[in-house]
Amino acid sequence: MAEVLEIEEIARQAKEFYESELRQTLEADHRDEFVAIEPISRTYYLGLTMVDASRQARAMQPGRRSYLMRVGHKSAMQIGWFE
Repeated sequence: MAEVLEIEEIARQAKEFYESELRQTLEADHRDEFVAIEPISRTYYLGLTMVDASRQARAMQPGRRSYLMRVGHKSAMQIGWFE
């Protein structure tokens, strides 16, 4: 049976994996794209949109949750605007 993690633990492990192993490469070559990180298997899926990345993750790891983030940004999306 697949291991299931709590949401907070998924986020923590995915961020740790991103910082330690993915940041440098992804930010150099895939800035502004979206990445879905599945922390148990330490796999990731890139897409030009949030939907693309999450669909890939779900197709390849249907029983697992992934953490979605935008490469090179603090959050996946921004709501609102600045004047």
